[in-house]
Amino acid sequence: MTATMRATINGASLNYEILGSSGPWVALSPGGRRAMAAVKSLAQHIANAGYRVLIHDRRNCGASDVMLSGDQAEHEVWADDQHVLLQQVGALSGASTVFVGGSSSGCRMSLAYALRYPQAVRGLLLWRVTGGAFAARRLAKQYYGEYIAAAQTGGMAALSATAHFRDLIAAHPPNRERLLAADPRQVIAAMTRWSEGFIREADLPVIGATADQLRSIKAPACVIPGNDNTHPKSAGELLARLLPDATLDILFAEHQDVDVVPPEDWAAKEAEMAAMLLAFLKKHS
Repeated sequence: MTATMRATINGASLNYEILGSSGPWVALSPGGRRAMAAVKSLAQHIANAGYRVLIHDRRNCGASDVMLSGDQAEHEVWADDQHVLLQQVGALSGASTVFVGGSSSGCRMSLAYALRYPQAVRGLLLWRVTGGAFAARRLAKQYYGEYIAAAQTGGMAALSATAHFRDLIAAHPPNRERLLAADPRQVIAAMTRWSEGFIREADLPVIGATADQLRSIKAPACVIPGNDNTHPKSAGELLARLLPDATLDILFAEHQDVDVVPPEDWAAKEAEMAAMLLAFLKKHS
């Protein structure tokens, strides 16, 4: 059994775990605003094959601190946090490098990481890639729209009562005081900036990066496209074409005309996906 730990990163207390005790380092992040538990089973597959895998609750997720502020996009803030956390746990000592990856929002975060810290990246593991106007509109509303509306009508008490933030308080009780002490005007402003960022990127190849930015990434990448309207197969295929050194693996051949495929569908094929990722890791380790 591994135990969760905490570290203060860029002013936020983050909850994290390391699976495996030796081998090359890998950092994995789940999609959405899910807690690290959502990617732990997959991380264990990787660790069992001889890797050390860092998983963590990003700020505003799981049992980490809520901090609803900042001018950068959330996935960029998350990338900066992950870099400092990797340094603190010893994964980036000297000239060492790390495999980074994730699903959906974790994929956006990993691309941001590769753009901001190219010298630290050994390879990228990217699945359920988000892209297109539908994804941009849906995620802007899901991540921010409902919370902006709550804060506008009932202040931070109303925002704290929404399902997601209620869960964050239950997972990490100090979040209650942190939320209630926040200025709702500043929170609304930050979330409005983040929401508008999604809408502006509706026409990009993938949400979070331009074609030129993607072409600039030199690290090898394993791309496993999604299969729904938020994670269209075409977005993953385009990402694999734009990245200079990408391997495209298809886990689901058919696109489903639904907002989001249930995570259970992906969980059912976890062993198959782990084998794809491990083949890539072995090749580049």
